Amino acid sequence: MTDNFLLLLLGLLLGAFIMFLFWKLRSKGQTVQVRETSHTVVEGIRKVFKIVLVEGYFNELYNYEETKKLFGFIPSTKRALVIIQAKVLVGFDFEKCVWEADEKDRKIKLISFPEPEILSIEPDYKYYNFDEGMFNLLNRDDLTRIQANGKKQVELAALKSDLPRMAAEQMRTLLTEVVQSKQWQIENMHQITAVKKR
Repeated sequence: MTDNFLLLLLGLLLGAFIMFLFWKLRSKGQTVQVRETSHTVVEGIRKVFKIVLVEGYFNELYNYEETKKLFGFIPSTKRALVIIQAKVLVGFDFEKCVWEADEKDRKIKLISFPEPEILSIEPDYKYYNFDEGMFNLLNRDDLTRIQANGKKQVELAALKSDLPRMAAEQMRTLLTEVVQSKQWQIENMHQITAVKKR
Protein backbone atom coordinates (compact mmCIF):
# COMPACT_ATOMS: atom_id res chain seq x y z
CA MET A 1 0.00 0.00 0.00
CA THR A 2 2.79 2.38 0.91
CA ASP A 3 4.73 1.51 -2.26
CA ASN A 4 1.68 2.27 -4.43
CA PHE A 5 1.18 5.58 -2.71
CA LEU A 6 4.86 6.46 -3.11
CA LEU A 7 4.78 5.55 -6.81
CA LEU A 8 1.64 7.62 -7.32
CA LEU A 9 3.20 10.63 -5.58
CA LEU A 10 6.43 10.24 -7.58
CA GLY A 11 4.42 10.01 -10.82
CA LEU A 12 2.48 13.19 -9.98
CA LEU A 13 5.67 15.11 -9.17
CA LEU A 14 7.37 13.89 -12.35
CA GLY A 15 4.31 14.83 -14.43
CA ALA A 16 4.20 18.31 -12.87
CA PHE A 17 7.93 18.79 -13.56
CA ILE A 18 7.53 17.71 -17.22
CA MET A 19 4.56 20.08 -17.68
CA PHE A 20 6.58 22.93 -16.15
CA LEU A 21 9.50 22.26 -18.52
CA PHE A 22 7.13 22.02 -21.50
CA TRP A 23 5.48 25.33 -20.55
CA LYS A 24 8.88 27.04 -20.09
CA LEU A 25 10.21 25.83 -23.46
CA ARG A 26 6.99 26.78 -25.23
CA SER A 27 6.82 30.30 -23.78
CA LYS A 28 10.53 30.90 -24.46
CA GLY A 29 10.12 30.49 -28.21
CA GLN A 30 7.10 32.80 -28.46
CA THR A 31 7.48 36.33 -29.69
CA VAL A 32 5.34 39.04 -28.17
CA GLN A 33 3.57 41.47 -30.41
CA VAL A 34 2.05 44.63 -28.93
CA ARG A 35 -0.38 46.79 -30.85
CA GLU A 36 -1.85 49.98 -29.43
CA THR A 37 -4.46 52.32 -30.82
CA SER A 38 -5.98 55.45 -29.36
CA HIS A 39 -8.90 57.71 -30.23
CA THR A 40 -9.50 60.90 -28.25
CA VAL A 41 -12.76 62.81 -28.41
CA VAL A 42 -13.38 66.17 -26.75
CA GLU A 43 -16.67 65.77 -24.89
CA GLY A 44 -17.09 69.32 -23.73
CA ILE A 45 -15.44 72.61 -22.88
CA ARG A 46 -16.67 75.26 -20.50
CA LYS A 47 -15.25 78.43 -19.03
CA VAL A 48 -14.39 78.41 -15.34
CA PHE A 49 -12.92 80.95 -12.95
CA LYS A 50 -10.88 78.89 -10.51
CA ILE A 51 -7.64 80.02 -8.95
CA VAL A 52 -5.00 77.63 -7.59
CA LEU A 53 -3.17 79.16 -4.65
CA VAL A 54 -1.22 76.29 -3.07
CA GLU A 55 -0.06 72.84 -4.04
CA GLY A 56 0.95 69.93 -1.85
CA TYR A 57 2.74 66.66 -2.49
CA PHE A 58 1.58 63.51 -0.73
CA ASN A 59 2.82 59.94 -0.42
CA GLU A 60 0.10 57.55 0.65
CA LEU A 61 0.85 53.94 1.58
CA TYR A 62 -2.37 52.04 0.89
CA ASN A 63 -2.80 48.42 1.90
CA TYR A 64 -5.68 46.40 0.43
CA GLU A 65 -6.59 42.98 1.76
CA GLU A 66 -9.61 40.78 1.13
CA THR A 67 -10.21 37.29 2.48
CA LYS A 68 -12.85 34.90 1.20
CA LYS A 69 -13.61 31.53 2.71
CA LEU A 70 -14.01 28.63 0.31
CA PHE A 71 -16.76 26.26 1.46
CA GLY A 72 -17.12 28.52 4.48
CA PHE A 73 -13.85 27.51 6.17
CA ILE A 74 -10.83 27.52 3.78
CA PRO A 75 -9.44 31.11 3.76
CA SER A 76 -8.08 32.58 0.54
CA THR A 77 -6.60 36.08 0.78
CA LYS A 78 -5.59 38.59 -1.87
CA ARG A 79 -3.46 41.62 -1.00
CA ALA A 80 -1.99 44.64 -2.72
CA LEU A 81 0.37 47.23 -1.31
CA VAL A 82 0.21 50.50 -3.27
CA ILE A 83 2.22 53.69 -2.91
CA ILE A 84 0.31 56.69 -4.21
CA GLN A 85 2.33 59.79 -4.98
CA ALA A 86 -0.01 62.70 -5.61
CA LYS A 87 0.09 66.40 -6.34
CA VAL A 88 -2.87 68.22 -4.81
CA LEU A 89 -3.91 71.70 -5.97
CA VAL A 90 -6.04 73.81 -3.61
CA GLY A 91 -7.74 77.08 -4.40
CA PHE A 92 -11.06 78.82 -4.90
CA ASP A 93 -13.95 78.70 -7.35
CA PHE A 94 -14.89 82.34 -8.00
CA GLU A 95 -18.23 81.32 -9.49
CA LYS A 96 -19.33 80.69 -5.90
CA CYS A 97 -18.39 84.22 -4.71
CA VAL A 98 -20.96 86.88 -3.93
CA TRP A 99 -19.92 90.52 -3.48
CA GLU A 100 -21.20 94.06 -3.89
CA ALA A 101 -19.24 96.92 -5.42
CA ASP A 102 -19.77 100.52 -4.31
CA GLU A 103 -18.14 102.58 -7.04
CA LYS A 104 -18.90 105.89 -5.33
CA ASP A 105 -17.00 105.01 -2.15
CA ARG A 106 -14.65 102.64 -4.00
CA LYS A 107 -15.45 99.68 -1.78
CA ILE A 108 -16.02 96.00 -2.37
CA LYS A 109 -18.11 94.18 0.21
CA LEU A 110 -17.81 90.40 0.37
CA ILE A 111 -21.24 88.90 0.98
CA SER A 112 -20.15 85.27 0.87
CA PHE A 113 -16.94 83.57 -0.13
CA PRO A 114 -16.47 79.84 -0.73
CA GLU A 115 -14.20 77.67 1.35
CA PRO A 116 -10.91 76.63 -0.22
CA GLU A 117 -11.36 73.39 -2.13
CA ILE A 118 -9.30 70.75 -3.82
CA LEU A 119 -9.29 71.69 -7.49
CA SER A 120 -7.18 68.79 -8.71
CA ILE A 121 -5.52 65.59 -7.52
CA GLU A 122 -2.89 64.11 -9.83
CA PRO A 123 -2.06 60.62 -8.51
CA ASP A 124 0.61 58.19 -9.63
CA TYR A 125 0.15 54.58 -8.48
CA LYS A 126 3.05 52.22 -7.83
CA TYR A 127 1.96 48.67 -7.04
CA TYR A 128 4.05 46.53 -4.71
CA ASN A 129 3.59 43.13 -3.16
CA PHE A 130 0.71 41.59 -5.08
CA ASP A 131 -0.40 38.46 -3.23
CA GLU A 132 -3.26 36.40 -4.57
CA GLY A 133 -5.02 33.49 -2.98
CA MET A 134 -5.47 30.31 -4.96
CA PHE A 135 -9.23 30.93 -5.26
CA ASN A 136 -9.23 34.71 -4.75
CA LEU A 137 -7.47 36.58 -7.58
CA LEU A 138 -7.05 40.34 -8.03
CA ASN A 139 -9.14 41.59 -10.94
CA ARG A 140 -9.80 44.85 -12.77
CA ASP A 141 -12.59 45.86 -10.36
CA ASP A 142 -10.22 45.40 -7.43
CA LEU A 143 -7.61 47.65 -9.06
CA THR A 144 -10.24 50.31 -9.80
CA ARG A 145 -11.46 50.15 -6.18
CA ILE A 146 -7.88 50.34 -4.85
CA GLN A 147 -7.15 53.43 -6.95
CA ALA A 148 -10.41 55.16 -5.96
CA ASN A 149 -9.97 54.41 -2.24
CA GLY A 150 -6.31 55.43 -2.29
CA LYS A 151 -7.14 58.72 -4.02
CA LYS A 152 -9.89 59.33 -1.43
CA GLN A 153 -7.33 58.85 1.36
CA VAL A 154 -5.06 61.44 -0.28
CA GLU A 155 -8.01 63.85 -0.53
CA LEU A 156 -8.85 63.42 3.18
CA ALA A 157 -5.20 63.93 4.15
CA ALA A 158 -5.02 67.10 2.03
CA LEU A 159 -8.17 68.53 3.63
CA LYS A 160 -6.76 67.86 7.12
CA SER A 161 -3.42 69.43 6.21
CA ASP A 162 -2.42 73.12 6.23
CA LEU A 163 -3.25 73.52 2.53
CA PRO A 164 -6.77 75.02 3.03
CA ARG A 165 -5.50 77.48 5.65
CA MET A 166 -2.59 78.51 3.43
CA ALA A 167 -4.94 78.95 0.44
CA ALA A 168 -7.20 81.26 2.52
CA GLU A 169 -4.19 83.33 3.62
CA GLN A 170 -2.96 83.56 0.03
CA MET A 171 -6.41 84.66 -1.16
CA ARG A 172 -6.67 87.40 1.49
CA THR A 173 -3.23 88.69 0.51
CA LEU A 174 -4.01 88.55 -3.21
CA LEU A 175 -7.35 90.35 -2.95
CA THR A 176 -5.92 93.01 -0.64
CA GLU A 177 -3.06 93.78 -3.02
CA VAL A 178 -5.28 93.85 -6.14
CA VAL A 179 -7.94 96.07 -4.54
CA GLN A 180 -5.44 98.45 -2.93
CA SER A 181 -3.51 98.82 -6.18
CA LYS A 182 -6.70 100.36 -7.65
CA GLN A 183 -7.21 102.56 -4.54
CA TRP A 184 -10.26 100.59 -3.44
CA GLN A 185 -11.08 99.02 -0.07
CA ILE A 186 -12.43 95.59 0.72
CA GLU A 187 -14.83 94.74 3.52
CA ASN A 188 -15.68 91.48 5.28
CA MET A 189 -12.32 89.82 4.70
CA HIS A 190 -13.28 87.43 7.51
CA GLN A 191 -15.46 85.67 4.89
CA ILE A 192 -12.27 84.21 3.42
CA THR A 193 -11.47 81.36 5.77
CA ALA A 194 -10.53 77.70 5.76
CA VAL A 195 -12.92 77.04 8.65
CA LYS A 196 -16.12 75.27 7.66
CA LYS A 197 -19.04 77.68 7.59
CA ARG A 198 -22.14 76.46 9.43
